[in-house]
Amino acid sequence: MNIHEFQGKSILKAHGVAVQEGRVAATADEAHAAAVELAEETGTGWFVVKAQIHAGGRGKGKVTETGSHGVVLAKGLDKVRGIADGILGGHLVTAQTSAAGKLVNRVLIAQDVYEPGESEPREFYMSVLLDRALGRNIIMYSPQGGMDIEAVAEESPDQIFKEVIDPALGLQDFQTRRIAFNFGLTGKAMKEMVRFVKALYAAYIGCDASMFEINPVLKTSDDRVIAVDAKVSLDDNALFRHKDYAALRDTSEEDPLEVEAGEAGLSFVNLDGNVGCMVNGAGLAMATMDIIKLSGGEPANFLDVGGTADAERVEKAFRIILRDENVKAILVNIFGGIVRCDRVAQGVVDAYRNMGSIDVPIIVRLQGTNAEEAKKLIDESKLKVQSAILLQEAADMVARVVG
Repeated sequence: MNIHEFQGKSILKAHGVAVQEGRVAATADEAHAAAVELAEETGTGWFVVKAQIHAGGRGKGKVTETGSHGVVLAKGLDKVRGIADGILGGHLVTAQTSAAGKLVNRVLIAQDVYEPGESEPREFYMSVLLDRALGRNIIMYSPQGGMDIEAVAEESPDQIFKEVIDPALGLQDFQTRRIAFNFGLTGKAMKEMVRFVKALYAAYIGCDASMFEINPVLKTSDDRVIAVDAKVSLDDNALFRHKDYAALRDTSEEDPLEVEAGEAGLSFVNLDGNVGCMVNGAGLAMATMDIIKLSGGEPANFLDVGGTADAERVEKAFRIILRDENVKAILVNIFGGIVRCDRVAQGVVDAYRNMGSIDVPIIVRLQGTNAEEAKKLIDESKLKVQSAILLQEAADMVARVVG
C-alpha cells in the first residue's frame, strides 16, 4: 500500500528518523496558515510547497492547468498562498503518471533545509527494500541523490552501492559506517549518518514496510542528516498488525476498478489489452495471460475470483471487466479443484441472465471436477457463451475473435 510523503515522514519521525519538518494543507489559506505555524516553530523564512500524489518526479512534473511544477520553493511567507493555489486542484503530470496526470488534493508545506552554513549541503539517495532473488533485505544507496536514480544506475553504475542484511544478525554497525564512508562523510556528519541509517532500518522493520525510498537524504550545512523526501510502501499482508496505517490508504490515488474489485474480494489488476480474463488462482491467471498473447490478443486485466465463484461473484467480475471499453472478448478459465466446474458454469449462466445483454463474446474454459457437466450447462443455456475444455481450444476461440 502506497502512502503520501507527509504520511511517510510521520511514520519515519515516530521511529526516530530525522525528517524535514512540514505541515499538510488542502487549500491555499490552509497552506499559508501552515507556513506561519512552521515559521514560528522552526524559524524558517523560505518554504517548499510540494504536491502530494502517489508518483515520483514531482519536481520535474507540471500541473496541466497552470504550468506550475509539483515542487516549488516559496521565497517568503507572502509567496506560499499563490504557489499553493497554482498546484491545488490541478492535474500533475510526471514521468510516473498517465498523460492525464493526477489530481492534487493536498500540498505539503515544508521548511527550507538548504540554508548556507559552515559546509555545503549534500544530497544522497537511499532505499530499503527486499531483494527477492537473495531473499534478504538490502539498503541500496548512492552519493548521487536528488535525481533520477535509474539514470544514475545506467550512466554511473559504480555509484550504486548495496548492503545486504543478514536476517539472523540484522543491520550491523560496520555496515552503517561503510555507508557513511561511501558517502565521503567524516566527523559529526558521519556519526549523524550512522544514526540515521540505524533508525531508518529499524523503522522499515517496525512498520512492516515493503519499501522505503528517501531521495534525497540531505546532509545539511551544519552536518545534520535528514530525510527531505519519503516514498513509503507498506506490506498489505501486514496491515492487520497496524490498524492505524491501514487508515492512511487514499483510494482516490488508486484505480477505481481495482478499488471496487478489492471491496468485492477479487484480486484485480487493470491492464491495457483487449481480452478480459477471469480465472481462479494466480498461476492459472498468468498462464491464461500468456495464452491470450500467443493467440494474438492482449490481456485487458488480471482477475482472480479465488476459490469461490458463485453467481454473485462472477457477475461482479463480469461488470468490472466490461467497464473497460477496450475489451473485445472475455476468457473465463477455471480449474475445478476446490470449486466445482458445474457450480462455476451455473454462476456464469446466472450472471449473464442477470446482466441482460452482453455485447462481447464470452469464452468459458472449464477443466477439473464436473467439467463435462459444466460444458453441458453452458451449451444448453442458449446464451451467447462459447464453451471449451482444452486450453488450446479456448485459445483458438480467442484468436478468431480478436484476429
